[in-house]
Amino acid sequence: MAFKTDNDALILGVLAERSLHGYEISKQIKLKSKDALALPENKLYPALHKLEEQGMISSEWVPQHGKPDRKVYSITPDGSRELQNQRSAWQKFVSNINAVMMDAAAKEGK
Repeated sequence: MAFKTDNDALILGVLAERSLHGYEISKQIKLKSKDALALPENKLYPALHKLEEQGMISSEWVPQHGKPDRKVYSITPDGSRELQNQRSAWQKFVSNINAVMMDAAAKEGK
């Protein structure tokens, strides 16, 4: 059994801390995961658009001084609830894997 990374959960997780533009979302995922996870543009922007359509995030164009406007994303109350559901599912997954792994480790130690 393998765990498939859920890009939506990763995006919601970083947006739970603060509003960010797309490139910064990608950077934060990579930084927080200590380079273990990366979300390339070809996966990030379709996920952002989908989350926005679902009402999990919202966006606004923010003017930049002397630069093009930047689209900044924020988590919505629905997105916060979904993130909590994802966190619960992750904790259950980790608990189940630990039960198997730790049981095997205990038997090896005997």
